[in-house]
Amino acid sequence: QVQLVESGGGLVQAGGSLRVSCAASGRVFSSYAMGWLRQAPGKEREFVAAISRSGVYTWYEDSVKGRFTISRDNAKKTGNLQMNSLKPEDTAVYYCAAGTISHYSDAGDYDYWGQGTQVTVSS
Repeated sequence: QVQLVESGGGLVQAGGSLRVSCAASGRVFSSYAMGWLRQAPGKEREFVAAISRSGVYTWYEDSVKGRFTISRDNAKKTGNLQMNSLKPEDTAVYYCAAGTISHYSDAGDYDYWGQGTQVTVSS
Protein backbone atom coordinates (compact mmCIF):
# COMPACT_ATOMS: atom_id res chain seq x y z
CA GLN A 1 0.00 0.00 0.00
CA VAL A 2 0.99 3.58 -0.68
CA GLN A 3 -0.66 6.51 1.03
CA LEU A 4 -0.61 9.84 -0.81
CA VAL A 5 -1.35 13.27 0.65
CA GLU A 6 -1.54 16.38 -1.50
CA SER A 7 -0.90 19.93 -0.39
CA GLY A 8 -0.33 23.36 -1.86
CA GLY A 9 -3.57 24.13 -3.64
CA GLY A 10 -5.24 27.48 -3.34
CA LEU A 11 -6.59 30.54 -5.11
CA VAL A 12 -4.49 32.40 -7.67
CA GLN A 13 -5.13 34.97 -10.35
CA ALA A 14 -4.84 34.09 -14.01
CA GLY A 15 -1.23 34.21 -15.10
CA GLY A 16 0.01 33.29 -11.67
CA SER A 17 1.79 30.21 -10.36
CA LEU A 18 1.15 27.49 -7.82
CA ARG A 19 2.96 24.34 -6.81
CA VAL A 20 1.07 21.32 -5.57
CA SER A 21 2.93 18.61 -3.74
CA CYS A 22 2.37 14.98 -2.90
CA ALA A 23 3.85 13.19 0.10
CA ALA A 24 3.94 9.40 -0.01
CA SER A 25 4.21 6.86 2.76
CA GLY A 26 4.06 3.10 2.92
CA ARG A 27 5.67 0.86 0.35
CA VAL A 28 8.63 1.91 -1.75
CA PHE A 29 7.58 5.02 -3.61
CA SER A 30 10.19 4.52 -6.31
CA SER A 31 8.46 1.30 -7.41
CA TYR A 32 5.62 3.29 -8.92
CA ALA A 33 5.14 5.81 -11.65
CA MET A 34 3.33 8.89 -10.48
CA GLY A 35 0.77 11.13 -12.06
CA TRP A 36 -1.35 14.20 -11.50
CA LEU A 37 -4.96 14.18 -12.65
CA ARG A 38 -7.65 16.77 -12.15
CA GLN A 39 -11.41 17.00 -12.02
CA ALA A 40 -13.41 20.14 -12.63
CA PRO A 41 -17.05 20.46 -11.52
CA GLY A 42 -19.35 18.53 -13.82
CA LYS A 43 -16.48 17.01 -15.76
CA GLU A 44 -14.69 13.69 -15.80
CA ARG A 45 -11.32 13.25 -14.17
CA GLU A 46 -8.60 14.00 -16.71
CA PHE A 47 -4.90 13.37 -17.05
CA VAL A 48 -2.52 16.28 -16.46
CA ALA A 49 1.02 14.90 -16.18
CA ALA A 50 2.94 11.76 -15.30
CA ILE A 51 6.51 10.84 -14.42
CA SER A 52 8.30 7.51 -14.61
CA ARG A 53 9.58 5.63 -11.57
CA SER A 54 13.10 6.98 -12.02
CA GLY A 55 11.94 10.45 -12.93
CA VAL A 56 13.71 10.31 -16.30
CA TYR A 57 10.56 10.32 -18.42
CA THR A 58 7.66 12.74 -18.22
CA TRP A 59 4.39 13.13 -20.11
CA TYR A 60 1.94 16.01 -20.28
CA GLU A 61 -1.54 16.70 -21.47
CA ASP A 62 -1.36 19.03 -24.45
CA SER A 63 -3.05 21.99 -22.79
CA VAL A 64 -0.45 22.15 -19.98
CA LYS A 65 2.71 21.54 -22.00
CA GLY A 66 5.18 24.36 -21.50
CA ARG A 67 3.28 25.64 -18.44
CA PHE A 68 3.36 22.74 -15.97
CA THR A 69 6.36 20.74 -14.76
CA ILE A 70 6.15 17.44 -12.91
CA SER A 71 8.98 16.23 -10.71
CA ARG A 72 9.68 13.72 -7.97
CA ASP A 73 12.23 13.04 -5.24
CA ASN A 74 12.31 9.32 -4.48
CA ALA A 75 14.59 9.77 -1.47
CA LYS A 76 12.08 12.12 0.13
CA LYS A 77 9.07 10.23 -1.24
CA THR A 78 7.59 13.38 -2.66
CA GLY A 79 6.23 14.57 -5.97
CA ASN A 80 5.49 18.06 -7.23
CA LEU A 81 3.56 19.76 -9.97
CA GLN A 82 4.75 23.28 -10.69
CA MET A 83 2.03 25.21 -12.49
CA ASN A 84 2.85 28.47 -14.23
CA SER A 85 0.81 30.80 -16.43
CA LEU A 86 -2.35 29.45 -14.88
CA LYS A 87 -5.66 29.90 -16.67
CA PRO A 88 -9.23 29.85 -15.32
CA GLU A 89 -9.77 26.56 -17.16
CA ASP A 90 -7.10 24.98 -14.94
CA THR A 91 -9.50 25.29 -12.01
CA ALA A 92 -10.12 21.80 -10.60
CA VAL A 93 -9.38 19.42 -7.79
CA TYR A 94 -5.90 18.05 -8.42
CA TYR A 95 -5.16 14.46 -7.46
CA CYS A 96 -1.81 12.78 -6.99
CA ALA A 97 -1.83 9.13 -8.04
CA ALA A 98 0.65 6.28 -8.29
CA GLY A 99 0.78 2.80 -9.71
CA THR A 100 2.38 0.31 -12.07
CA ILE A 101 1.11 2.19 -15.08
CA SER A 102 0.76 0.91 -18.62
CA HIS A 103 -1.18 3.87 -19.97
CA TYR A 104 -0.17 6.97 -18.05
CA SER A 105 -3.14 9.02 -19.26
CA ASP A 106 -5.71 6.43 -18.13
CA ALA A 107 -7.04 7.16 -14.64
CA GLY A 108 -7.99 3.49 -14.30
CA ASP A 109 -4.33 2.48 -14.44
CA TYR A 110 -3.48 4.21 -11.17
CA ASP A 111 -3.68 2.08 -8.04
CA TYR A 112 -3.26 4.68 -5.31
CA TRP A 113 -4.83 8.10 -4.96
CA GLY A 114 -4.60 11.08 -2.67
CA GLN A 115 -7.62 12.98 -1.39
CA GLY A 116 -7.13 15.89 -3.78
CA THR A 117 -6.35 19.57 -3.39
CA GLN A 118 -8.40 22.43 -4.82
CA VAL A 119 -6.81 24.80 -7.30
CA THR A 120 -8.86 27.83 -8.26
CA VAL A 121 -7.73 30.32 -10.90
CA SER A 122 -9.64 33.58 -11.03
CA SER A 123 -9.93 35.65 -14.20
